[in-house]
Amino acid sequence: MTNSASALPDDVDTLKAMLVAMASEKAELQTEAGQLRGETAELKAEIVRMATLNERAEERIANLHVIIKQLERARFGRSSEKLDADQQAFAFDEVQTGLGAIEAELEAARSTGERRRASRPRKAFPAHLERVEIIVEPETVACACGACQPVRIGEDVSERLDVTPAKFRVIVTRRPKYGCAQCKEGVSQAPAPGHLVEAGVPSEALLAHVAVSKYADGLPLYRQEGIYARDGVEISRNSMANWMGHVGFHLAPLADRIL
Repeated sequence: MTNSASALPDDVDTLKAMLVAMASEKAELQTEAGQLRGETAELKAEIVRMATLNERAEERIANLHVIIKQLERARFGRSSEKLDADQQAFAFDEVQTGLGAIEAELEAARSTGERRRASRPRKAFPAHLERVEIIVEPETVACACGACQPVRIGEDVSERLDVTPAKFRVIVTRRPKYGCAQCKEGVSQAPAPGHLVEAGVPSEALLAHVAVSKYADGLPLYRQEGIYARDGVEISRNSMANWMGHVGFHLAPLADRIL
């Protein structure tokens, strides 16, 4: 204690300066300690997040193992354990869906500073599909030197597949009537257009859509009923079944000629 006291200067101003410097250093140390505590909390939160992601990935991997074992039994097991083509397709879809979920979680777990993996080359989209171009310009275009006017030197182009969901519409057919205002006799009016389902609500396009969905895509009428209900259009499966009967009747001559 005596040695420490003897090392202090006798000048009051110098002592004050030393105290100010010590107080400043203490404040800096406290700030650094606070930053370290914040970084520690962030690291702990990141550890918890990674543990949660790992647990979810392990659950999905376990589910995939179960599906793969079912596929193996379906391929190599007894005939009673074998799956039909639809069940096998569903199982393969579930495997691919699980792999996609794991891949998405791994991508989300990457740090923002990590360089993204280059995407694998993919097959080009068909040329007949409509292209809708979206040009994303930078908010500001300025040269680093501040004196030159930047010019366009190239661009990055990416394509994503989009879809326009089927949209219902109502076709309103008006048939004006014309008559003589003097004699009050004779009315001219075009005949009503013919339809596959007379006095019914479906257009021929809707009939074709329901038929293709049912017979080509394997979508039962009760499922179509639920899909259309989401758009606020109530069409019972009984009505659609009746429509399909009309379609079958009118297409029978064509089927007989082809077959």
